[in-house]
Amino acid sequence: MDKEMFEGSDFKYIPMTSLESRMGHEVAEDVYYYTNQIVNIIFIGNPGNGKWYLIDAGMPRSAPETINQVAERFGEGREPEAIILTHGHFDHVGGLVELLEKWDVPVYAHEKEVPYLTGELSYPEPDPTVEGGMLAKISTIYPNEPINIRPHLQLLPKDGTLLGLEEWKWVHTPGHTPGHVSLFRERDSLLISGDAFVTVRQDSFYKVLTQQPEVCGPPRYLTTDWRAAKTSVEILQELNPKTVIPGHGISLKGEELTKGLRELVANFEQVAVPDYGKYI
Repeated sequence: MDKEMFEGSDFKYIPMTSLESRMGHEVAEDVYYYTNQIVNIIFIGNPGNGKWYLIDAGMPRSAPETINQVAERFGEGREPEAIILTHGHFDHVGGLVELLEKWDVPVYAHEKEVPYLTGELSYPEPDPTVEGGMLAKISTIYPNEPINIRPHLQLLPKDGTLLGLEEWKWVHTPGHTPGHVSLFRERDSLLISGDAFVTVRQDSFYKVLTQQPEVCGPPRYLTTDWRAAKTSVEILQELNPKTVIPGHGISLKGEELTKGLRELVANFEQVAVPDYGKYI
């Protein structure tokens, strides 16, 4: 273990699940996502050509599960070329330090996420008072302290490119966090939205459990800048994605995605922004 790296002292297994947990789906020949409890991790790369990339790193204590998925899809002991983070919340970096103990690979993130990935700064605490369901009310149990992956951390190129993934670009989509990014491939209009928008009502225990699909704004209890969040959703709609893999919820495509995203943008203040909460 690199002695400079560490997890937040509050990182622990969170007993949350969904009907999609431990299930994987191939969205394109070279794009596959796997649901770790309630969050998606994404693998980009054709299993037959050797190189692959990991997008996000799941819930705390999820590294062994991720490594098993790697072995099934790419072969035993196969390391990614790099890990790309949509952002640094606990459910997207939960397995990261343990993975980096095994994989000597770079981790790319937006410059505004750096303080949360180098142990310098904690995100604003989750808001249990926000309008929403049970998962919002219990959000104080979620890990909030920063991790430190400084030895592996690199900044995403400022021009929106992704090294080694020539067909992809990253798009700055803040609001949920200051340095949140989404990934887009123009060839097939495939979007990896992270938590800029999701396809399940993330504060509802029942909807998270059943993964009932609907295009929703970012998770309410961890979103601190709603004006930026709306702008980010507008930017993603302008890309006219045909398929989305969200950070939470199932992949959607076609008219279901187009209509849902259109309605989310048109009614963002009514359906996404909560009526009350400390970040309103």
